Amino acid sequence: MARRRPPKKLESGPDPVYGSKLVQMVVNRLMKQGKKPLAYRICYLSMELIEKETRRDPLLLLEEAIRNVTPVMQVKAKRRGGATYQVPVPVEVEQGTALAIRWILSACRNRSGKRMAFKLRDELLDASKKMGSAMRRREEVNRMAEANKAFAKNRF
Repeated sequence: MARRRPPKKLESGPDPVYGSKLVQMVVNRLMKQGKKPLAYRICYLSMELIEKETRRDPLLLLEEAIRNVTPVMQVKAKRRGGATYQVPVPVEVEQGTALAIRWILSACRNRSGKRMAFKLRDELLDASKKMGSAMRRREEVNRMAEANKAFAKNRF
């Protein structure tokens, strides 16, 4: 058990174009090997493509897509008496947002296609319509939590 105080949560500032912390979170998860300008370019291009295609505010569509993909419950492995149980636990808001962003980006990377901006646009549009690989992942996690509801008493 740690004896120090819990560490302070580091908050990243909003992105320069949309002024949104959510876009900044997406850019930071999209970035590989410290190439932040490239991540900004990919993210902003996909937002422009979304705006041209749907004639809607891309920031609202991004928020809707992430809200749709965010899981409500997840399972965690708990050991009790030599046995390991998959215990369903509720997902905190920040953790749920992080999981949703991670799932959307991994679904983008697994898609076939040429450019990441187009794949990100397609996955965000699918997630806002409650379709796509990221939504399938969310349904899978929620189904797993529902199936293990009997072990909820082992939460603590």
